[in-house]
Amino acid sequence: MTDALSEPNLFPMARAARCPFDPAPELGHRMEEAPISRVRLWDGSTPWMITRYADARAVLADPRVSVDVSQPGFPHTNAVSKARDAQMKTLMQMDAPEHTAHRRLMTSDFMIKKMEVLRPRIQQIVDELIDDLLAGPNPADLVEALALPVPTLVICELLGVPYVDRAFFQRVAGALVMDEGDPAQAMTASEELNVYLDDLVERKNAEPGDDVLSRLAVEQYRTGAMTRREISTMGQLLLVAGHDTTANMIALGTAALLAHPGQLAAVRDGDPALVANAVEELLRYLSITHTEARRVAREDLQIGGHLIRKGEGIIVVKSIANRDPSAFPAPDRLDVRRQARHHVAFGYGAHQCLGQPLARVELQVVFGTLFRRIPTLALAVPLEDLTFKHQAVFYGVRELPVTW
Repeated sequence: MTDALSEPNLFPMARAARCPFDPAPELGHRMEEAPISRVRLWDGSTPWMITRYADARAVLADPRVSVDVSQPGFPHTNAVSKARDAQMKTLMQMDAPEHTAHRRLMTSDFMIKKMEVLRPRIQQIVDELIDDLLAGPNPADLVEALALPVPTLVICELLGVPYVDRAFFQRVAGALVMDEGDPAQAMTASEELNVYLDDLVERKNAEPGDDVLSRLAVEQYRTGAMTRREISTMGQLLLVAGHDTTANMIALGTAALLAHPGQLAAVRDGDPALVANAVEELLRYLSITHTEARRVAREDLQIGGHLIRKGEGIIVVKSIANRDPSAFPAPDRLDVRRQARHHVAFGYGAHQCLGQPLARVELQVVFGTLFRRIPTLALAVPLEDLTFKHQAVFYGVRELPVTW
């Protein structure tokens, strides 16, 4: 094998068409032979790539690495990513203490106990959408019928965003999460959504309701603690990530289970504890975040015996870290009975996903309901005919034709 340190490969690396649920084969080779090595990005920069589970957790928990995209050496994965990073400063681009203060504002809204209170409402949403699916044409696209509407409805109700506006913000989100195309178009889409949320925050301030944006408008905007734009930017992150990530996990997780009928049967016939376990395994197995966790060293540090110098970029590849055999025996096998909750699909450390309690409940309800209510659910086309989102921030399928 060519020395990965002397001739860095281009990142991101291509998945194998025959294995759409697996990370790029080159990532597996790197994890075995050069677990901490250089990669080459679109702009010629050569950040470090971290592939092993223990090293990934070490980097993600290390206060000496930064998520600040304005720092020299920060690894922007493409031109769209760089433009998006430059324009939007959210929790994902903040270091402590600023990150700590902003995250604290939202922590109570996504506590596990609060998300469990939402479970009956999420169950109602899922059941109603499955009712509509069964009453409609067969075959049907599960993305449009279930995967996209479930998290969209939930995050809209939680934030206080009118669901009737979903066509607008889904269109805008679609431009924001694609890592190809014209950066200017992505930034125009981002500004469109910010203007929309700016106006919504103003309306919430005038007539607050029982939702997150109303609370922020009253507690932060009205008191001068945050500007309207700061709240709308936070709202944009929550709205886009809150529906697009889970939508992709629902569709891709369904496709993976349909491709593994033995695992699907266990989920369909299992109790809630097994379904919850299956969700963790699907999160590990699929690891949908394509942009991975990007950082830059704020000072010299040693990771896995390698010296990473101040100002050097770091890409933590969570998808392959979740396939590390030292953490997950037989990692390329989907096993819904595996104890996999220690995966890093939601990240690790201070910047792990704020909305993970909500995502877990949504996925548990969907996978615990869909196959029980439609036991004959099957792909309406061969797996190889599905179109996957290779150039998006979140990996998934564009459409999921199913029959029953």
